Amino acid sequence: MSTLEKAIKELPEKGYLRMEIPQDIDLVEEINRMRKEKNAVILAHYYQTGDIQDIADFLGDSLQLARAAEKTDADMIVFCGVHFMAETAKILNPDKKVVLPDLLAGCTLADACSGEGLRELKAKHPKAIVVSYINCDITVKAESDIIVTSSNAEHIIRALPEDQEIIFAPDRNLGRYLNQVTGRNMILWDGACYVHEAFSLERIAQQMLEHPKAKLIAHPESQKPVLQVADYIGSTANLLNFVATDDSEEFIVATEEGILHEMRKQAPNKILIPALTNDKSCNCSECRFMKLNTMQKLYLCMKYELPEIKLDEELRLQALKSINRMLEMSKAIK
Repeated sequence: MSTLEKAIKELPEKGYLRMEIPQDIDLVEEINRMRKEKNAVILAHYYQTGDIQDIADFLGDSLQLARAAEKTDADMIVFCGVHFMAETAKILNPDKKVVLPDLLAGCTLADACSGEGLRELKAKHPKAIVVSYINCDITVKAESDIIVTSSNAEHIIRALPEDQEIIFAPDRNLGRYLNQVTGRNMILWDGACYVHEAFSLERIAQQMLEHPKAKLIAHPESQKPVLQVADYIGSTANLLNFVATDDSEEFIVATEEGILHEMRKQAPNKILIPALTNDKSCNCSECRFMKLNTMQKLYLCMKYELPEIKLDEELRLQALKSINRMLEMSKAIK
């Protein structure tokens, strides 16, 4: 049973989602009031809804949010993201209360790998070290030597000895991309993000024909055919920076479309086109788990301080080592 499944199972029968919100309440005003009264900090990922992004104290990708969680002096961390992100915040802050607006906000990539499965793979490659993408649960982090994000993965892989055997988990697409750019031959776990796997090369090619001046930018979690035709490949934060600083006026964006909210704020004169997926009935690239968090749930979460992330201390300490190593090795990255 994963830590997410265990946490859901242990939710009180009368869960926080059943609690009613007064119809005349001003959610923004109330959230701001509780944030001050409870000395709480709101961390939000770029894939959250626009209203949550706007009210957050810190907005960022996984590396930026890990750093923010490490440095905060708040008593309560309200994490608007998915479960593994809130877990990471709790690993770094055992004495602080960490809450997540919707405990069902999971991740297909994190679900694709378990600590038990990783131990079995390690036994087959006893000389290998384990580098795991931060999109994994605490059991995988505890079995890993170093955690990476899409912002620092290449930097960290290049810093390791060239003859060092490496197991990379759980994202095969990111691992394949890292093998290509670093010249490594890492052993890849077979996991993937369902959002980034859904991009349709055929439909994106049609978009490129319709927008010949647009640059295709893609997250390295995307599949190889999409990355091969991309003009720029980068982490969530790097994609944002590229749009804001590049001379081009049009971009086809192949990542979760929540990032478009901040892109439009930082580059209001740019034309941003969400890359199309295989689902022709939707034409969207939204993560259904990220979007489970809403302003209403954020309000309830802060009011009742539920659901709270709780971790086994021995497991937390094991996972902390791999995260601290990442933070130490990433100091040179802005």
